[in-house]
Amino acid sequence: MTDNKRPTPDELRNTQDATFTTGEGKAPELGVKNASTEGSTYRPDWVPEEAKKDDTYACHVMKGVKEMHDGLLSSSAHLAPAVRPVQRRKKLTVADYVRGIEQGDRVILSRAITLVESNNKDHFKLAQQVLQAVLPRTGKALRIGITGVPGAGKSTFIEAFGNMLIEAGYKVAVLAVDPTSQVTKGSILGDKTRMETLTKHPEAYIRPSPAGGTLGGVARKSRETMLLCEAAGYDIILVETVGVGQSEVTVRSMVDFFMLIVLTGAGDELQGIKKGVMELADAIVVNKADGDNLKRALIARSDYDRMLHYIRPATEKWKTQAYTCSAVTKDGLDELWDVIQEFTEQGKENGVFLKRRQEQSLRWVRDMIDEHLHNLFFNNVVIQGRMGEVEAAVLDGEMSESQAVEELIGVFDKSRFR
Repeated sequence: MTDNKRPTPDELRNTQDATFTTGEGKAPELGVKNASTEGSTYRPDWVPEEAKKDDTYACHVMKGVKEMHDGLLSSSAHLAPAVRPVQRRKKLTVADYVRGIEQGDRVILSRAITLVESNNKDHFKLAQQVLQAVLPRTGKALRIGITGVPGAGKSTFIEAFGNMLIEAGYKVAVLAVDPTSQVTKGSILGDKTRMETLTKHPEAYIRPSPAGGTLGGVARKSRETMLLCEAAGYDIILVETVGVGQSEVTVRSMVDFFMLIVLTGAGDELQGIKKGVMELADAIVVNKADGDNLKRALIARSDYDRMLHYIRPATEKWKTQAYTCSAVTKDGLDELWDVIQEFTEQGKENGVFLKRRQEQSLRWVRDMIDEHLHNLFFNNVVIQGRMGEVEAAVLDGEMSESQAVEELIGVFDKSRFR
């Protein structure tokens, strides 16, 4: 090597490896051992420019190890390979999904729900094949929708209520629809953290799902998720929804029994949504009726009962009433379950239960048509190319909103019949 040229890695390995030391006086020449360091100090060919001035630079070296690093021997049997191969999950067929769902395999059920929630076209086709195959096993579970103002204790109530149902011998699935940010398009999906005991129970299945900005937080994907849970053998499906008032009409269209959770002293806050949510509810539940709040809860229950006299019942031949409960003390949960069972038995006897299910199925068909046409329109290449110009014309005042719609629909029709 020439002076001031850095050695190559191979040249360093051939000499020896490593730890730099400095000593007083002149360092030994290259290849000459220094007795004071037991023959391990050498003068290298290359040294930093500043070290040339006082000639005190030296290094202590150790032989390197081939094929490994950090001084570990390649022959060590207990060491894992330096690079582990990526283990890919097995790609499941329709038969694999169906078999797993029917056997109650929660891992495969989760993968099937992920398939349903996916926006991938191939995943959509596979998901529909799975749903069609498990359809004969659906429709036997009781579907209960639960909504309420933020802070009403919906998640705490669901955990207490779900544990009670499991103790009674039922299998419970919870579909917790989480609000989706209109800015970031993300959801926290943290509902399971507030249902610690229910999450750990083998007879419970909790699935948080993003609302995705759909009305009420529930759309086709949530409905199909519910069908998969029914096919997996869950007896009761609890749907916790985004509590935002008028949009909860969507929840009413997918459940048998609809429950509104309210708080004491919340009359003023609920004033704006009474006409919307209260006329959809089969039961109004005043939560947190315990301790010092019990008396206020009983008063609130009476107030809601009086309000309900002026509202048309949500379900034909059923009288909606208010109830009190405490998710902490468990008081009132048994009474509420008795009410739901009475509602179900009465509805099946008078035919209202079956009629509602049939109406829901037809509504689902129409909603899916709306979704399909929406995607067909906005994914059209010609529309995507023309949309920017039309929108700019509306913003500049050159075209009215109605004219913009006619323009785009006309462009869409022409593109379809070319």
